[in-house]
Amino acid sequence: MNLNRRDLLKQLATITAGATVMSLTQAQALMAPDRREGDGSKRYGMIIDLRRCIGCQACTVSCSVENQMPPGQFRTTVRQYQVINEHHQEATNVVLPRLCNHCDNPPCVPVCPVQATFQRKDGIVVVDNKRCVGCAYCVQACPYEARFINHETGTADKCTFCVHRLEAGLLPGCVESCVGGARIIGDMKDPDSEISQMLNTFKDDIKVLKPEQGTIPQVFYIGLDEAFTRNVQGQAMLWQEVKL
Repeated sequence: MNLNRRDLLKQLATITAGATVMSLTQAQALMAPDRREGDGSKRYGMIIDLRRCIGCQACTVSCSVENQMPPGQFRTTVRQYQVINEHHQEATNVVLPRLCNHCDNPPCVPVCPVQATFQRKDGIVVVDNKRCVGCAYCVQACPYEARFINHETGTADKCTFCVHRLEAGLLPGCVESCVGGARIIGDMKDPDSEISQMLNTFKDDIKVLKPEQGTIPQVFYIGLDEAFTRNVQGQAMLWQEVKL
């Protein structure tokens, strides 16, 4: 079959376009993260009952040991605050456990340029350390300052609800070690779970941190002073004053 110049160029263009499409498809397949997506029939959340927390830092220690954290870096801590009522000249000392809030609308996820931070189907927000480039965009995006760059790995780090333990049918390290039983974790889609029952029983007392951010936190507090829902700036290094 004889081909003129125009027909030959058309066929070459078709072949080239086909090869380009195949190349892009293959590249996208290679870029797709290989991850454990979680069980979509569940939605994990945590309640922290401040009436039971004594500020002993057992949760901080157990988390550090369980997750092999570098010295001086923590996925969860119990922060100490002093609430000052300027009208009555009164001061109250308060302890407040802090960790990732595993938000329903996590601002850390869309800013990640390599999709290393993602939300599993069970609501847990995690970081794929094999993909993370340590750009710290997610660290800056988190309004709770719950993220940091791990000194040893050079990648983003945060609380994961000890997902490796949950998948094995175990409680997170912080929950298991809490001497006062202040931390309750569970499946909020299960109406018979302890967390679901507590959310219903204490629905008028349940508060979250910085609700105005629109992140929809899934870490809930019982006994949280209204001053802490919005007035706490970041995370206190050791002691922070909150004025009413």
